[in-house]
Amino acid sequence: MKVRLSEYDENWAQMFEDEAEFLTCIFGDEVVKFEHFGSTAVPVMKAKPVIDMMCLVKDIEKIDLFNTQLQLLGYDVAGEWGIPGRRLFRKGGDDRTHHIHVYPYNHSQIRRHLVFRDYLRTHPDEVKRYTCFKERLADQYDDTALYSKAKKPFVKEMEERALNWFESKGTKSSF
Repeated sequence: MKVRLSEYDENWAQMFEDEAEFLTCIFGDEVVKFEHFGSTAVPVMKAKPVIDMMCLVKDIEKIDLFNTQLQLLGYDVAGEWGIPGRRLFRKGGDDRTHHIHVYPYNHSQIRRHLVFRDYLRTHPDEVKRYTCFKERLADQYDDTALYSKAKKPFVKEMEERALNWFESKGTKSSF
């Protein structure tokens, strides 16, 4: 798929809310909560226009029971997709609109995603730096798989800074 970077769109927050409401109707009582993360959750940041959602659930195994229903509703069921204990669903085919990352509510990957989001929301200079880096990569790579692979070391380093920032605040978190 071609890399598509877009200016921040205020509609992304509503797209997240609408999808969370829809998926709550499907997953029901299994849902603990939803979180909007990734670049579309950071005001003013350029992003691929795909809403990254985290759905935290009580029992990840029960989510597998919804695969057929979700496929019939147009979702791509991707399984763990490289992260044990997660389930990934993609909506929109080649013009994706949403990535739904379903984790058990106590999964170890949750914290890193949410701390990174919160770090970017409170560090506008880092948003600028990250946006410039993504623009350079988008000019360099046509394919999202190559773009994502090239972005990984930069993101990992920024995530480490975010975790250090979070720990230095001494804040107790719910994630």
